[in-house]
Amino acid sequence: MDQLVARYLDTWNETDVVVRRAVIGEIWAEDGVYTDPMAVAEGRDAIDATIAAVQGQFPGFVFSLAGPVDAHHDIARFTWELGPAGGEALVVGFDVAVLTADGRIGRVHGFLDKIPAQV
Repeated sequence: MDQLVARYLDTWNETDVVVRRAVIGEIWAEDGVYTDPMAVAEGRDAIDATIAAVQGQFPGFVFSLAGPVDAHHDIARFTWELGPAGGEALVVGFDVAVLTADGRIGRVHGFLDKIPAQV
């Protein structure tokens, strides 16, 4: 599960659209759904568009894992941080990923624990 979570976070950092789309196609179910307090993205195209929008809102920032992945059965939860490379995280949240029977991400439920006031 750790490797899948790492690849998931890598997609949020990948600015090459072709590479990002390829990884999304590998790790997400075709009908996957990403949900957080500010977005609902249904399907790979919408997930890719959501990632691109976040990258546009926080240019040059990187997502990183902020602790161990806690997983059981087909569910994983993990805390992540977003901030400038090597700097203090401006955004902190945690995601709960639910996998499909074939081991792809079917749903991600995102929660935001720390966000800048201007967001």
